[in-house]
Amino acid sequence: MKFLADGMLGKFARWLRMLGQDVTYSAKYTDAELLKMAKDENRVLLTKDFELYKRAIARGLDAFYVQGSTESTRLAEVSSRFGLTLEVDMDKSHCPICNTKLQPAPKEQLKDMLEQNTYTYYNKFWRCPNCGQVYWQGAHWKQITSTLAKAQQKKIK
Repeated sequence: MKFLADGMLGKFARWLRMLGQDVTYSAKYTDAELLKMAKDENRVLLTKDFELYKRAIARGLDAFYVQGSTESTRLAEVSSRFGLTLEVDMDKSHCPICNTKLQPAPKEQLKDMLEQNTYTYYNKFWRCPNCGQVYWQGAHWKQITSTLAKAQQKKIK
């Protein structure tokens, strides 16, 4: 499944990418561009704009009106609707920045790119082959898992 997120869902697009979803996003797309891309690329349009949602549905496009005001609520809504797993599997994750599938990266190759403490205390890393961003399950990981746990609790069964 491929998604297209409107300009109001940038942070949410990054969450979906971490969950392994292919999500196109830019705050610069106009409504007309979003509708054309959804059709041409066979993507599900995710939007917080009810008028855009109605226009997409009227054109026969697959669209979802995201109503939640928190990331955990939004994740629960989309997970319930599309059957997404609310767990990060780094072997399936996409780069939150550019949407490219992440690849495992040997620690030794990253030494010059990492802070000394990060290099010392963490052993598993992933790198985006497109933008070069490096990822690891650091101190922020507790917040990520907490948000996903809240989303799981809110999920409509």
